[in-house]
This record gives sequence, structure tokens and C-alpha cells, in this order.
Amino acid sequence: MEGEDKALEEAKKKALKERLLRLVFTSEARERLANVRMVRPEIAEAVENHVIQLYTSGKLNRALTDEELKQLLLALQKDKREFRIRWA
Repeated sequence: MEGEDKALEEAKKKALKERLLRLVFTSEARERLANVRMVRPEIAEAVENHVIQLYTSGKLNRALTDEELKQLLLALQKDKREFRIRWA
């Protein structure tokens, strides 16, 4: 019984998140985010959570466009450090 309740709660959370994503991203941006999710699911999750947090706190009052999503993804890439090991 407890497992069913937990599964139901998870389904409700997922449905709420999907509704919020439809509000905060244009259709083109959602498509791009879906493509990112296939390659880098952790990046897509981080972007979704960040944008939903902005929306729910009232700092974002419109849908983000594909171009704005690109800028956000580029900003995340710049923060990431790349390590290279060179063999002598």
C-alpha cells in the first residue's frame, strides 16, 4: 500500500513539473531541451529545476524562447571546467 502511495505521489510531481515546463518554455525550447536530455540528462534536469524555481518565485513571468534557452545552456558550458591530461 505504501509503495502505491509513493508511486502516486511521484506521478503527481511529474505531472505538475510537465505542466510547469509547458508554461515556462516555448515549444521550440521544449524540443531543444528534449534533445539535450537525450545526450546530457543531468544538464536538462538542472536547467528545468532552475527555470521552474525562477518561475515559481515570480522572477520569470513569461515563457523562455529557444534562443534564451541556448544562452542559458552556453552559460552552463562556460562554468564547466575541462580537464585534459597530456602524455609526454
